[in-house]
Amino acid sequence: MKRIISIIASAALMMTTLCSCSNGADNGKKKIVTTIFPEYDWVMNILGDKADDFEVTLLLDNGTDLHSYQPSVEDLAKIHECDMFIYVGGESDAWVSDALSQSVNKDMIVIDLLDELGNRVVEEEVIEGMQAEDEEEEEEEEEGPEYDEHVWLSLRNAYELCEDITDGIIRIDPDNAEIYADNMKEYQAKLLSLDQQYVETVDNAAFDTLVFGDRFPFRYLVDDYGLDYYAAFVGCSAESEASFETVIFLAEKVDALGVGHIMTIEGNNTGIAESVRDNTLNKDQEILELDSMQSVTSADIENGADYLSIMSDNLNVLQSALN
Repeated sequence: MKRIISIIASAALMMTTLCSCSNGADNGKKKIVTTIFPEYDWVMNILGDKADDFEVTLLLDNGTDLHSYQPSVEDLAKIHECDMFIYVGGESDAWVSDALSQSVNKDMIVIDLLDELGNRVVEEEVIEGMQAEDEEEEEEEEEGPEYDEHVWLSLRNAYELCEDITDGIIRIDPDNAEIYADNMKEYQAKLLSLDQQYVETVDNAAFDTLVFGDRFPFRYLVDDYGLDYYAAFVGCSAESEASFETVIFLAEKVDALGVGHIMTIEGNNTGIAESVRDNTLNKDQEILELDSMQSVTSADIENGADYLSIMSDNLNVLQSALN
């Protein structure tokens, strides 16, 4: 795979060079490339009224999942010549190192979210009743722990990461440093306010446990607010069908806990949740959806989707799920 990506990267570099020669002068805008929607939205809020002075690209803008994304030649060309590149890090972004090795801009500022968060990053965990992924036999040995990549689903992580992104933007446009710093503080105040609403919701809730008939990418969110959970799969799992044992375990947990809701993530994949419900005693639980922001498209953004509004909607869903 690395060889393939390296070949693609080289092709993209050649294309970038040819395009630069044929297009003549650059448009003069600083270029920022982001892989996922939350990064993109944070950048746009920090830039504020200065956004028109930048060319900001969201690579995963058509609903492609982070875990299955592979960059196109055009994507790699954008990365090679940008002034700032922001990505999640972790196993899903294994292609990035080859892409960056071919970069035209050697002064590029690179922000790896997992790296920036340091010890706030946690390893993926397989908890009681969770179905582990089928292990493929590989000649290569495990290179190290597999970290949970869904760091953007913590408002507290977002608060910290916005500071790192602001620092990077100021480095490429120091003349407007005060504007970016002020925009960041204003945005961070909104993050803190929503975080406090989450705290109050959980403190006043009747339940403290979520049951997911789906993947579970919300580890950072539940850790922030002291919630427990049971789920069919880990957040990065490629599994789509749960075993009978997993379904029965989750159904028994629903009965034992007395919760009236079974959770899923966005994507209309409610099959497992429905199977769990069908195997409970009452068979009347409501299926609720939390949005992990892994399928946001450019059309969604044009229609007003933003990080804070989605996290606010998630709070409303969480309030229903815990009461």
